[in-house]
Amino acid sequence: MIWRTGWFTPSKSLRLVNALCSGAQKLLSDCKSGRRFDRLTPATERLRQNSANLSAFATRLREFIDGSFGPTKSRAEDDFIGLVGELYSLQFTHNPTFRAWCRRQGCDIQPPTQIGGIPTLPAAAWKELEVTCIPPSERTHVFHSSGTTEHRPSRHFHHADSLAVYSRAATAGFAHRYPGAASRPVLWALTPSAEDAPRSSLAYMLGCLNRAFDANGSEFFGRTTPQGWAVDTDRWIKRLHDFSGTAQPVYLIGTAFSFVHALDDPAFQRGLPPLPPGSHIVETGGYKGRSREMPRTELHTELAARFAVPRGSVVTEYGMSELSSQAYSEPVGESDSPLVFRFPPWARALVVSPESGREVADGAVGILRIIDLANVWSALGIQTADLALRRGDAFELLGRLPEAEARGCSLLSVPRS
Repeated sequence: MIWRTGWFTPSKSLRLVNALCSGAQKLLSDCKSGRRFDRLTPATERLRQNSANLSAFATRLREFIDGSFGPTKSRAEDDFIGLVGELYSLQFTHNPTFRAWCRRQGCDIQPPTQIGGIPTLPAAAWKELEVTCIPPSERTHVFHSSGTTEHRPSRHFHHADSLAVYSRAATAGFAHRYPGAASRPVLWALTPSAEDAPRSSLAYMLGCLNRAFDANGSEFFGRTTPQGWAVDTDRWIKRLHDFSGTAQPVYLIGTAFSFVHALDDPAFQRGLPPLPPGSHIVETGGYKGRSREMPRTELHTELAARFAVPRGSVVTEYGMSELSSQAYSEPVGESDSPLVFRFPPWARALVVSPESGREVADGAVGILRIIDLANVWSALGIQTADLALRRGDAFELLGRLPEAEARGCSLLSVPRS
């Protein structure tokens, strides 16, 4: 178990679970008992009028995203801090749920002086409350969380402007992680399309990448069924043969359970052609009870061998329906090297102490918090239930807190006892 390392103990874990739950439960209790923040909630018309401020911020954020990967890193850091403070004040004004949470943490409209002081809304609150600045009449999309069992999903509401920011963040982050994507690679997704899975942020993200890079041969091989997602392996195998011997790199993207289903499929045991040179595999995590489970290192090693790509070309994406940005793991050399994740410059991962709430020292374990500027119309700070080890400005994912619902790529990281 995680606490055998000496960094985390059962007592610390229990205190952290209780601390995370108590504040969120008080917030939920206010709603269920009839205290629905009427005193705090502005009228819909006022929200609509004030949306211009958020739209103006979104324009500046897109400019920041476009210029984030240049040589002026110190300037980008200063700009990031300024944008965090500005978005905090905007969301305090226009998001009643976020404002109520901030006041519970003793904060007012003036942003905290340190990034670590930004109140981070527990992900559990997204299940019960509307964490949004978007009036109901303007909501066009909603992304739901995924999990292992029947549960009430988290909900992340969107409209045209918020989806434009989401798309820009997704494509810029992917292009930075994969500079070769500028050459219009072929994207093969082992997921349904966004049209077939409209509540899936992953399907929407992959659709954004597909439109942005616009490569001939890109395709979605997933489909929805009454039992969940499935992969059309016959069509996928045909495309593998079609691309045999070509020089067009392929970016193969799918959930862990989709890859395991493929590895277990008899059709994949009969000697398939390798992926073209320069291809990459992106595993997005999560078994959700849909397949047998494999340790992450074993899964990645077998995928590299089966599709004839270097081990370092198999990576993991970390994302949540509550976020608008994604983190990607850094390349690894040895098969047993830990996965270290890094967010793009417009998002920040903080690993904090379960006792003090302050950021831990490099190499220490804590709870993962995320500041995501691309969450313009929801909440910029997310308190996850993921355990992580700090690696400078990056992090190593260790798994979920005890009693927390397993979901996403954290399912791949839970150590076996």
